Amino acid sequence: MTETEASEPASHLSAGLYIVATPIGNLGDITLRAKDILARCDGIACEDTRVTQKLIRHLGISKPLWRYDDHSAPNDRARLVASMQERAVALVSDAGMPLVSDPGYRLVRDARQAGIAVTVLPGANAPLTALALSGLPNDRFLFAGFLPNKDKARADVLEELASVRSTLIFFETAPRLLRSLKAIGDILPAREVAVARELTKLYEECPTGSPDQLIDHYSAHPPRGEIVLLVGPPPAVEASAADGDAMLRERLADEKPSRAAAQVAKATGLDRKALYARALELKNS
Repeated sequence: MTETEASEPASHLSAGLYIVATPIGNLGDITLRAKDILARCDGIACEDTRVTQKLIRHLGISKPLWRYDDHSAPNDRARLVASMQERAVALVSDAGMPLVSDPGYRLVRDARQAGIAVTVLPGANAPLTALALSGLPNDRFLFAGFLPNKDKARADVLEELASVRSTLIFFETAPRLLRSLKAIGDILPAREVAVARELTKLYEECPTGSPDQLIDHYSAHPPRGEIVLLVGPPPAVEASAADGDAMLRERLADEKPSRAAAQVAKATGLDRKALYARALELKNS
């Protein structure tokens, strides 16, 4: 079959916005429905035209590509929305499901407000693929996007999420992985961590362990590629007031009462305010 034959639409699509999931690594993960919509649409809005061009060439498709990313101006979005009144526009990200840590939600919001039909085609998704591969608890999970780059902002986010009794899922980059693992070890003690790397590709891996174990591993084997970082939920600990006292006494040798109380609260699930009041009593006794 020639490229021209492969790209000829079987029938015209109705005007509107089509949100199309694309492979996260292995191009064989494109769905039959996604290929059909990409072949029949009038044009494709994408983050990087070079990445999307590679995909549609692999599929034997030729389509106009319109760049739409974090740097797109509101006028660019308005023109796209206006075009959807009469044309079928597919929205793709560089990899995976659009609208997961990308600006596509604004386009969907404006399209819905304009009364334009929106259709979603499910498919590959890096956070869910990593969660399934990791073996961490998956009955409850929270996807929190990218951790901040600055140390304090990263610590603040991890502190905020410390009480969430679910598996936490983050996107991460290879150059920042060791710093993030160090922060997790400092702020979320006793958590199991998984590093899902190069998902669906030849060198896919997902080692699990403590933050220190993974720091040792990746210090010796510097990571490359795309990464999903997962942190297991806090351990279920039945702690008594006596247990809290013992842990507070141990931590007060090196920490301020507020910090000691925060650490014990995370480790045990005991009330942080009550622990802080008790830490002050122990410190002054």
